[in-house]
Formats: sequence, C-alpha cells, structure tokens
Amino acid sequence: MGDSRRAEQRMARYGKEHKLATRQRIIETAGRRLKRDGIDGSGVAALMADAGLTNGAFYAHFESKEDLVATAVADQLRDQRERLAAAPPGRAGLDQIIRAYLSPEHRDSREEGCPSAALLDEIGRCAEPTKQVYTDSVLAFIDDIAARLAPHDPRSARVATLGVYALMVGTLQLSRALADQELADEVLEQGIRNAMALLDDAPH
Repeated sequence: MGDSRRAEQRMARYGKEHKLATRQRIIETAGRRLKRDGIDGSGVAALMADAGLTNGAFYAHFESKEDLVATAVADQLRDQRERLAAAPPGRAGLDQIIRAYLSPEHRDSREEGCPSAALLDEIGRCAEPTKQVYTDSVLAFIDDIAARLAPHDPRSARVATLGVYALMVGTLQLSRALADQELADEVLEQGIRNAMALLDDAPH
C-alpha cells in the first residue's frame, strides 16, 4: 500500500513538472513567433505547432491567446533583466547594454530580440490586462537600469530611464524599416551616441 501511494505521488509530481515544462516551452516558442510575425499574424494553431503541440492542448495552459501574449512578453522582458544583471556593474554595464541593443546583430535577429521593439504598437492595442502586465514588466527592467544610474534614489531616474529606453526602441524600429543598409547602420550608431548623452543628463 505504501509503495502504491509513493508511486502515485511520483506520478503526480511528474505530471505537474511535465505540465510546467510544457507551458514554459509554449511561452518560449510563442515569444519568438510573436516577435517575428506579430500578435495579429500569430494564430493559436501556429503558436502551438511551434511547441510541438496540438491546438486542443492550448486551453490546458492558458485562458486565451491574450493570456499567452501577456505571459510571453513578460517572460521576454524577464530575460532582458537577466542579461542586464549579467552585465558589468555601473555605467560600464549600461554602455555595454546600449551597444548590444543598438547593434546590427540585434536589429537583424528580431526573433531573439527585444519584445518592445517588435511588438510595442500591437501591445498598445491590447486589452488593459495585457498592457498592465507589460507595464509592470518593463518598469521592473527600467528600475534595474535606474538603480545603476542613481543607486541612492532609483525612483528619481525612472522617467529619464524610460526616455532612454524609448529612444533605443524607436531607433531599433527605424533601423529595421530602412531599405538603405548603410543608413540603417548609421541610425544605430547615432542612437548609441544619443542614448549615452541622455544617460549623462539623467539624475545620478
């Protein structure tokens, strides 16, 4: 009887772990698809197929497509926070992050890049809960940057940091949209200079 009970517990634990792993796989593959094809261009069937699952399995993990979108975007922004945390401390780390963000490599790899640059206009048209999840997630990232700029009063640097982030996102979007490759590269280089100048002017 005891062995049977332990076997049941192991199966239940495996079932839960398997479900969580499956959910995370959906979130990660959806994040890439959404950034590549957009929210409107990514149907539930395609999002599930990317994870190797059937359409019917979707509602075992998410209430709606919008629920998955919000979860995937939050997951992508959490990845950005982790990359920031791995950068060198202080201003040197911020300079490294800016150069990596406004690089041709980031511009040319939309699937692996920033969710804001790929999806901002569509997130703006989403329902309020999705916009709230985005707001909370992006502010956590912004506050990490602000803490590097103004360690004694990070809140004082929040709006200035948002301004730098907005400049970086817009610069990346414009560079992606330009057909002239040389001009697109120059836009990135100017964006780096502009972002660093704004950091210099931000509260410290």
